[in-house]
Amino acid sequence: MPLHLERIEWMPSPPLAPDDGPIDFEHLKCMTLGDASLEQEVLAMFVAQSAGLVSTLAALPSDAGALVHTLKGSARAIGAFAVADAATRLEAAIAGGSDPSDALDELSDAVARARATIDAVLRRS
Repeated sequence: MPLHLERIEWMPSPPLAPDDGPIDFEHLKCMTLGDASLEQEVLAMFVAQSAGLVSTLAALPSDAGALVHTLKGSARAIGAFAVADAATRLEAAIAGGSDPSDALDELSDAVARARATIDAVLRRS
């Protein structure tokens, strides 16, 4: 029985050590296939989404775990790895039943840094 093989083009993985900025623009470029207008669109969507989610998470609603998971995925998609890492810690605190205050503060700070960088990028465009 012959095997049918086909070549699959895989997306590169995020770098093991992302750059020091709040947004890894090389990762974003890979995720948007180098389409500058798509980069701007997803960055603008992240700014809007992250503001709403952080505001909602401050009240720690019953669906906070799902909301922070959504934010974590969005952050990873655009290369905001510090936001994703902070979201991971908040998600763990919520799931573990521990006090999420410090993790929530860390997430809010990381989102603010990412949003400031994104705002500067979008103003230049």
